[in-house]
Amino acid sequence: MKKFPTAFTILFGLIVLVAALTWIIPAGQYERAMNETLGKEAPVPGTYAQVEPNPQGLGAVLMAPIAGLYDPDTGMANAVDVAVFVLVIGGFLAVVTRTGAIDAGIGWLLTALRGREIWMIPILMTAFALGGTSYGMAEESLAFYAIVLPVFIRAGYDALTGVAVILLGCGIGTLGSTFNAFATVVGSNAAGVPFTDGLLLRVFILVACLAAGILYVVRYARAVKADPARSVVAAQREANVQHFLKGSEVGAALPEFNRTREVILALFGLTFVLMLYGVIAKGWWMGQMSALFLGMAILTFFVAKFDAGTKMDEHTFVDTFVNGARDLLGVALIIGVARGIVVVMDAGKITDTILHAREAALGGLAPVAFINRMLLNQTVLSFLVPSSSGLAVLSMPILAPLADFAGVARSLVVTAYQSANGWVNLFNPTFAVVMGGLAIGRVAYDKWLRFVWPLLLILAVIVSGALSLSAMMADTPAAQTAAPNVTPAN
Repeated sequence: MKKFPTAFTILFGLIVLVAALTWIIPAGQYERAMNETLGKEAPVPGTYAQVEPNPQGLGAVLMAPIAGLYDPDTGMANAVDVAVFVLVIGGFLAVVTRTGAIDAGIGWLLTALRGREIWMIPILMTAFALGGTSYGMAEESLAFYAIVLPVFIRAGYDALTGVAVILLGCGIGTLGSTFNAFATVVGSNAAGVPFTDGLLLRVFILVACLAAGILYVVRYARAVKADPARSVVAAQREANVQHFLKGSEVGAALPEFNRTREVILALFGLTFVLMLYGVIAKGWWMGQMSALFLGMAILTFFVAKFDAGTKMDEHTFVDTFVNGARDLLGVALIIGVARGIVVVMDAGKITDTILHAREAALGGLAPVAFINRMLLNQTVLSFLVPSSSGLAVLSMPILAPLADFAGVARSLVVTAYQSANGWVNLFNPTFAVVMGGLAIGRVAYDKWLRFVWPLLLILAVIVSGALSLSAMMADTPAAQTAAPNVTPAN
């Protein structure tokens, strides 16, 4: 029986495909101008022109995974900061796990929810969705897989249930972004409208899609618990117990939940609170978050050092941290390979050509047809540009003004963009968070597609229906017809 290709093979194949397209698709670029609101350069509508082609060959293909981590010409980080963050998380989680605090906490949680374990799904998915809708929780979610998966496996579910809770929770939250600075705010600013325009529609999309996602995962989880053979990853059940529970059986005795482990779990929870506070209030990114997890790993070591039950010397601490980082090395490498696709496309100068083709396809359409075509266009672009802020800066200055001619509010175009981007990033193989999360959860990409595709159809119908109804009902406010505020770059 042939096996489905690994994530590395899929992503490298996409790099080869994109490199081949740079020999076929004409190279082109828009002029860039400084957008004062965004504080960065953005494409100027109507300025697209073909440029000298720069087809990407074998050398570019082989360099792509490396360039996906950092730009070898400038030394600037592309995704190396995310990769380092993943490695440090691996070390931190290994140290906390070594103390027995997580297993002891899991035991307490399962006791508290005995007979009601299914409630973990709506509670956790709602919590993750709040992170997605408020600030686009994505890479940060990778820290939670090693915590959540053992909980669900011990409760009698499978690893896929835990992966779905995190990936769908954050992803649906991002799909229904309300005041997400990296999607709603950036996209609205680039479109020249207040980010509060269209808020009620986005709240509806968030609530409706999250309800659909929760019901879908709950239905699957109940089926798996009643009959483990119905699990999409049933063949891996014993191996997953060995991996995530370190060889202990489901229902086996767990470490005592003593005072030291309580303190360690309190520090553990505080780490994530500080991470969220730093990201939202202080503008932290991967470097600061990595330093936080490193510092908390060291603090955990000192707390555990003097307890008889969790005693840990310096050699044990270092070995545990390094081994934990090693466990997530494959995830860190996948992130670089995924980013390499975008690197090749940009270097081949076909990104703007694809955007220009999308611009031409949207002319002269009626409101409902326009907004659904916009949704489709943004879906295509999201495969090529997974970053929500990157796609907003790239596409909104070009595509949002087209709404004025179709009699559609520009805020509706912003909603279409962020909904499409969020929807695609629930399964996008070029999105490092998807491939990284699946790698941590030991869920093959084809198995994830097999599990999630019916829900994707449901979410697509909800989003398209909400956008279509809004396009039919809403008039375009005069205040939204102004073009984005751009001035030529120096």
